[in-house]
Amino acid sequence: MSLKYLTNPTERIPKLKRILEKKGFLKAIEVHNGLSGLIVNELKIEEASNFLEFDALWESSLTDSASKGLPDVELVSIDSRLFTTEQIARVTDKPIIFDGDTGGDISQFEYLIPRLENMGVSAIIIEDKVFPKRNSLDGESNQILEDPKKFAEKIKAGKDIQKSRDFMIIARLESLIAGKDVDDAIKRAEIYLNAGADGIMIHSKDKTPEKIIDFAKKYRKLPINIGFGKPLVSVPTTYNRIYDDELKELGFNIVIHANHNLRASYKAMEEVCKDILLNNRSSEADKLCVPVKDIFEKVGYTVLTKKDKLREKPIPIIMPAAGRDDLSLKLNIGKIPKILIDIKGKSLLERQIKRLTEIGLKDINIIIGDKSEMFNLPGANYIKNENWETTFVMHSLMLAKDKMKEGFIYMNPDMVLEKKLITDLINSEGDIVMVVDGSYKYHQHEVDKILDLIISKEINSTTNLREINKEDREVQKIGKRINILEATHEALSLVKFSKNGAKNFIEVYEDCLKNEKRNFQEAESIKKADFTDILQEMIYRGFKINFIETHKGWLELHNKKDYEIIKGYFNN
Repeated sequence: MSLKYLTNPTERIPKLKRILEKKGFLKAIEVHNGLSGLIVNELKIEEASNFLEFDALWESSLTDSASKGLPDVELVSIDSRLFTTEQIARVTDKPIIFDGDTGGDISQFEYLIPRLENMGVSAIIIEDKVFPKRNSLDGESNQILEDPKKFAEKIKAGKDIQKSRDFMIIARLESLIAGKDVDDAIKRAEIYLNAGADGIMIHSKDKTPEKIIDFAKKYRKLPINIGFGKPLVSVPTTYNRIYDDELKELGFNIVIHANHNLRASYKAMEEVCKDILLNNRSSEADKLCVPVKDIFEKVGYTVLTKKDKLREKPIPIIMPAAGRDDLSLKLNIGKIPKILIDIKGKSLLERQIKRLTEIGLKDINIIIGDKSEMFNLPGANYIKNENWETTFVMHSLMLAKDKMKEGFIYMNPDMVLEKKLITDLINSEGDIVMVVDGSYKYHQHEVDKILDLIISKEINSTTNLREINKEDREVQKIGKRINILEATHEALSLVKFSKNGAKNFIEVYEDCLKNEKRNFQEAESIKKADFTDILQEMIYRGFKINFIETHKGWLELHNKKDYEIIKGYFNN
């Protein structure tokens, strides 16, 4: 399975509510296995400086049943349904809405809710029909409605049993499907909302949306104490000429495109089979197929092979630590390089080496200068900058140029990092990828140092509510003099370069040295350039620098307060 979107169930459940609270409207689409979930989870279309994407995943009973070759009449066991849901949940991180059919009897429903919560499912939608239900789009079947009071008892039982306050139980009204009128649906909605339903889905198999629109108008007139603010859900499978934005204007909060991915795959598979049979070979069918490498990429196979290569030949870590720092004097422990300061019996450097080697990063290279005789810990390669007093960070860094050629990670040795930050960076795509923190604005008043800041190229784009770890986000500008009101993130001194990225990095630096000018980005000259100056020069020349984002999991040792926090972080 893909490990890219692993998420904690307790963090995932609230996502649906958070999106509704933030945007007031969201779009979901059907998924029926892990691969379809991955496709939807990652699909983004850039349009007019915004990204279009689906906000949630609909685990459909119809498509789950059909993908197993069975009719949609509650034949598929709940264990089988949950197995499919688990497959989807393990490889995605968007909120999942579970199609619960009738929900079974009350006892079955009570046992189902905790199982969904344990998977991180955000919501279940259950329909007010008698078990075993018939698919709502089947115009020939007899659609028998459940007694609304009995159905309300089921909703109340589910609300009583759930543990997460963010888990949602949404009642699906089948009145229009069963030939009843809008008023019947409204009466049922009021009963279900009084029982604790978190929202209402109104279903219809009509080709036009008139009854749906009528229901939406009456729904918003329900008493404020039960109806106001409760999400209204539309599934425009048959009345699909109406735009999602129109449904939003009519008062709908969730639109579910409920079966399209399975229907699309059905058609594609049938066409491929026909092409192969008719042409007596598969070449003509290639136009309907994605390359195998795209499948490898989507399911995480390429990441796995990269990890294999990393284990065989670890990517080098390069840490510049040649300069002088007086933190040890402020701590009254003598003149000691910052990264050799003792933290509960081990130096910060010793802890860095241990953490990196545990991840599999064993090619650790440290550029030293001041107090170089004190650096003798095993597990690292020490490169001495003999001219550390008169040179700057880029000169130090380039002393390790031979280590850069196959790709490398640039890292400030003064940082304490969670392992996940480093592994996320290793697994990221892109020639140059850096780690940034979007939370700095909330604590900038506490910072007594000049920060490296960036402006994201997607500053005006629509973002979702995930803990973003997307390496397709791009740096537009980086530096120390960026206005804090314009900056979007703080840049950590943690950057990964691919082989191609390292080649470009070295070439740009050497070209700037060869054509030296008086001023260089934010520095007085190229010889006094900071690492971020070179990155900005690369952006200026058209090279792409991506980033992944964190809001936690790191701290830089800068002052006495940081020192005390770091001491508390390490148990031994």
